[in-house]
Amino acid sequence: MPIGVIVNACSVLFGGLIGAFLGDKIPERLRLALPLTFGAASMGMGVIYTVKLKVLPAVILALILGSAIGELIRLEEKIGKWAQSARGPIEKLFSGKKTSAAQVEVAATSDNQNAFMEKFVGILILFCASGTGIFGALNEGMTGDHSILLTKSILDFFTAGIFATSLGYLVGFICIPQIIILMALFFGATFILPMTTPALIADFTSLGGMIMLATGLRISGIKAFPVANMIPGLILVMPISHLWTTFIH
Repeated sequence: MPIGVIVNACSVLFGGLIGAFLGDKIPERLRLALPLTFGAASMGMGVIYTVKLKVLPAVILALILGSAIGELIRLEEKIGKWAQSARGPIEKLFSGKKTSAAQVEVAATSDNQNAFMEKFVGILILFCASGTGIFGALNEGMTGDHSILLTKSILDFFTAGIFATSLGYLVGFICIPQIIILMALFFGATFILPMTTPALIADFTSLGGMIMLATGLRISGIKAFPVANMIPGLILVMPISHLWTTFIH
């Protein structure tokens, strides 16, 4: 049973709903300070996973090619359009004509709308496509060990709660694409992991760590990396690593 996947999705859902409900009742200093902590946590996890790499050229090549593909298909732009279209109906469903002061502030200007997208896409990647989540789902599907996803759930709960105070109820509903992705990985693990090796998994985890590092920098407001456009690299890294090891290294 995918216990870790379910708990992780629920942590995002309830964290987002609670945070959006409380809104500006949470002190502003907390809403401003904690995202920096979450960004630091994401960067720390990213560094830990990045150093696990085995074939550096293959990981870098996968990251570059994956980012190029993401840019060409405008993956992050499409995610942004989906988020903007879904935001209105979800906010209306939960709050009717009432919006918190924080949500009004975010929606007021185009600059704030851009700030909304910067943060939203960052946490979307952190919840749905981080190396921790993907590897955790694969690992649970193969071994039944859900400790990785339970650890991730703690961070996701508080991250969703704090960001939902300004981004609204839409944050909680990131659990929908999240559970679809993680469930697919969980049930696909039986077919995927037997075809891998520890070295391939290490390179996959390493690339996920690089994306998490970029996500942390984005969430902290240091640099707006196009992290969504890096996602195709996760699909490419294991085949490239295998080919590199077989024919070059």
